[in-house]
Amino acid sequence: MPETYVVDLPARMTQRGFWLYVWQVPVDGEDLYYVGRTGDNSSPYASSVYRRFGQHLGDADNTNALLKHLRKRYPEKDTWHYDTFRMIALGPIFPEVERHPDFLHGQAPHYRDAFTRHVAFRNRAAALEAKLARELTASGYEVLNTVSSNAPLDHDDWQLVKNALIEHFPNLSEIRP
Repeated sequence: MPETYVVDLPARMTQRGFWLYVWQVPVDGEDLYYVGRTGDNSSPYASSVYRRFGQHLGDADNTNALLKHLRKRYPEKDTWHYDTFRMIALGPIFPEVERHPDFLHGQAPHYRDAFTRHVAFRNRAAALEAKLARELTASGYEVLNTVSSNAPLDHDDWQLVKNALIEHFPNLSEIRP
């Protein structure tokens, strides 16, 4: 029998930029977590967290990382066999770099300039993503993915992230700054 579902999506989640997010998936009485971010590694673009939401559970192998982790752990389950998928999203922490009209025409100088500015934000977001994954794991949350970054962490950025997420992850309060 078909069922009706209602999803209220905050419109702000469609805003492009650099977001951090944590998926929470309850399975057999335990919560599993996946930590991610928006902001491409190979282009000067940073999608909305809403876009990543759908990609993580979709069919495209290059964007469905959460689904891959769940299938590896529970190969017998399809996505609809889980009760819920909860995303806790924070952002945009940093803005997407403004797109120059010449991007569409392949004007390399504008693209390179935008990518250089993008990389600075991307690296800060990547450092925060890695720190969040490590700290959640150290706080006793079962994080499915391992996140690495060689980018230096800005401790003021981390305090902002930690303070914003602590209500959802109270064990983070046990971790030093």
